[in-house]
Amino acid sequence: MTDVKTRTLRGNRFLRFLMAGAINTLFGFLAYSTAILFGADVWLALLLGLVCGAIFNFFSTGGYVFRDLRLGRVPRFVSCYLLVYLLNLKLIDWLSLWVGNAILAQAILTLPIALLAYILMARFVFVQKPQRFFTQHRK
Repeated sequence: MTDVKTRTLRGNRFLRFLMAGAINTLFGFLAYSTAILFGADVWLALLLGLVCGAIFNFFSTGGYVFRDLRLGRVPRFVSCYLLVYLLNLKLIDWLSLWVGNAILAQAILTLPIALLAYILMARFVFVQKPQRFFTQHRK
């Protein structure tokens, strides 16, 4: 049974993303929350969480999820993270008005932001060239 789960995980990029994403998200969320608890402004706390996690995330997402650690991917990776950061910051500001707490706002946004990050990484950063399949049709 374990062997089947292991093979499924190895063959399913999205499941690997979820596993790596959970660790990446936890790390970034802890860095963000710690900065907030020490009195940092939301923008700075989010930036610290982003910067602290970006290098680790490149290796976990690129190496484990997409199996591609080419350094040529770094500019697109950083661009996607910057876009996610800016959107996340605006959404925290907006949602904090409703929930009254920046940490709770980030907790609520964690899953949607993670899904956005996966889509950007899969479609913009770690794009794999489509494989061509040649088939012969016989009548």
